[in-house]
Amino acid sequence: MLTRRDCLKNSALIGAMTALPASLLHAFETGNIITRPVPRTGEKLPIVGLGTSATFRTVAMSDDTSPLRDVIETLVQNGGTVLDTAPLYLNAEEVCGRLAREAGLTERIFWATKVNVVPRGSNEKADPVAARSQVERSFERIGKRPLDLIQVHDVADVPTQMPIIEEFKDAGRLRYIGVTSTRKYQYPILESAMRDYPIDFIGVDYAVDNRSAAARILPLAEERGIAVLVYVPFGRTRLWQRIRGQSVPAWAQEFGAESWGQFFIKYVAAHPTVTCVTPATSKPGHMLDNIGAAYGELPDEVMRHRMEDFVDSLPSA
Repeated sequence: MLTRRDCLKNSALIGAMTALPASLLHAFETGNIITRPVPRTGEKLPIVGLGTSATFRTVAMSDDTSPLRDVIETLVQNGGTVLDTAPLYLNAEEVCGRLAREAGLTERIFWATKVNVVPRGSNEKADPVAARSQVERSFERIGKRPLDLIQVHDVADVPTQMPIIEEFKDAGRLRYIGVTSTRKYQYPILESAMRDYPIDFIGVDYAVDNRSAAARILPLAEERGIAVLVYVPFGRTRLWQRIRGQSVPAWAQEFGAESWGQFFIKYVAAHPTVTCVTPATSKPGHMLDNIGAAYGELPDEVMRHRMEDFVDSLPSA
């Protein structure tokens, strides 16, 4: 039987593993990854996954995509399943599908992709034919049947695009549907979609210094029984700028945060309504560190307030 230690050795990250703190290595080898249920079905998903925007999609456009194969393998070999992508992330969706297929991992991944044929920043109506064609391309690129999740990207023309993915779900080709937004000004549209459609998931921005979603969006998700994927838990690059020159506080050891990445991810994952956090990365070592946040302890409410106060005291980016 393949053990967790075998998986770690096989991840082509032996150097990265030896650099990990002993406590995190112990958690990988002996612990169970923390999961959360999808409210509609009870299906359990690991609380940390992989996003494919930002640097991931940049590398996906390069001539050498081999680091991304290592990232995907690191995710899966260490207990993760959720991979979030989108047709609008340049060719990230296509590259992910190909690399997972070549590595024999397609069926082990929970695939979350999106649909949006409306130009970004535009108020144009979506072309239903183009939207259906985009969804069909996602099926072909990813290759999993049924596909796990498609969401309306950036709440773009929800009245046109949501019924289209509902049709795919009703036909048994799609397991879950949802809608996403990472912009506070779009939250009223997101809230309306959560109330007006039988959605299973939302994707939303949330971070220790960006807590707006906790005021209305997350409580509404809990009320409506909607799973939550969290995007940009690092505030894109904002949080990294704010902690420059700062060491992770010693008290973070109380909930097992061995790095700033784990500090930020554990804060978000500790919210009881969050199903999975999907930070983007193109580096296997960063993926390994990120997935480490899904092991061990999560901060309780008192500790989360302490984390907020600490970050709030830092200079703004």
